[in-house]
Amino acid sequence: MKTVTIYTDGACSGNPGPGGWGAILEYMGHEKELSGGEGNTTNNRMELTAVIQALQKLKEPCRVELYSDSKYVIDALEKGWVWGWKKRGWIKSDKKPALNVDLWEQLLPLIQTHELHYHWVKGHAENPKNNRCDQMAVAESRKFK
Repeated sequence: MKTVTIYTDGACSGNPGPGGWGAILEYMGHEKELSGGEGNTTNNRMELTAVIQALQKLKEPCRVELYSDSKYVIDALEKGWVWGWKKRGWIKSDKKPALNVDLWEQLLPLIQTHELHYHWVKGHAENPKNNRCDQMAVAESRKFK
């Protein structure tokens, strides 16, 4: 099984507001950058979209080392919260509706296809790949202003 390293980040100017996402896929010394955005979105939607878009590029099941500064994404996946939300009809443990269900429903089959390992990184810190994803996400969000 191939090992691919993925870095992702999302950005939003206002929440909601214009947003962007960026991702870097690394495999055997090669890098591919992806980015996109939306005119009216939220930061969490852009964080999720970055992960979805990156995983959709993989052509076969892979071992994926996923790096993100989004506690929302990493905790929901690593701690299994999202599976509980789904089991309860997309209701969180506090009885409030889960957000971004459309994106979670796109992401869940992707994470079942691959063997994911989750890594939370501090945003706007010493991780050059996370910082590059942030630059791409911010640049994409500015296209909608």
